[in-house]
Amino acid sequence: SEAPVTTDGHSEINMFARTLRRNLVKKNRNLIKKSTSLNCVRFSSTNQKMVSVLMETNRGNIGLLLNQSEAPVTTENFVNLTKKKFFDGTIFHRVIPGFMVQGGGFTTSFEQKSSPTITNEWNNNLKNNRGSIAMARIGGLPDSASSQFFINLVDNTFLDKAQEDGAAYAVFGHVTSGMDVVDQISQVPTGSRQGHQDVPSKDIEIISVTVQDNE
Repeated sequence: SEAPVTTDGHSEINMFARTLRRNLVKKNRNLIKKSTSLNCVRFSSTNQKMVSVLMETNRGNIGLLLNQSEAPVTTENFVNLTKKKFFDGTIFHRVIPGFMVQGGGFTTSFEQKSSPTITNEWNNNLKNNRGSIAMARIGGLPDSASSQFFINLVDNTFLDKAQEDGAAYAVFGHVTSGMDVVDQISQVPTGSRQGHQDVPSKDIEIISVTVQDNE
């Protein structure tokens, strides 16, 4: 079957996504209601090299801490794209309540952007827990991630398990502030757009992404 978090979003994965959304919302409804911050989530960064990033959206700011020690290739790729202003003017183009919000690949005019693919660093010590940021990719192609990322709304432990293509989904950091913004984004109305499902009816724009430090 196709990957649940993919860099396309066409019809072959939409039925799976809708079923997944229904199941996850039922399972995690109480968690979503009770957990509007990251108070219940703990991330350890002791003795690890981290990179702080600020993502400004038209719904508010999201602070991120990227783990260069656990995911050096993915972090370097994200930082390089950030410095090139690749993400500026892109949108969160896929939003599924109770699952994740995905962005980094489409402009406000819904033109898909491209960048070189990277190695899938899924087999590290980071997990797809609530508030973590991971790379989206094409199902069946483990090393197909490029720029699209997603932020987990709940603990999506099944994304840590190797799929039929032999790989899972590489986490490379976590939200440090603005998880309430992420939760607000997850609740916006969605629909279809140019063959893609779960697209916000009104653009959730990433105005800018900036690296705060390299420590």
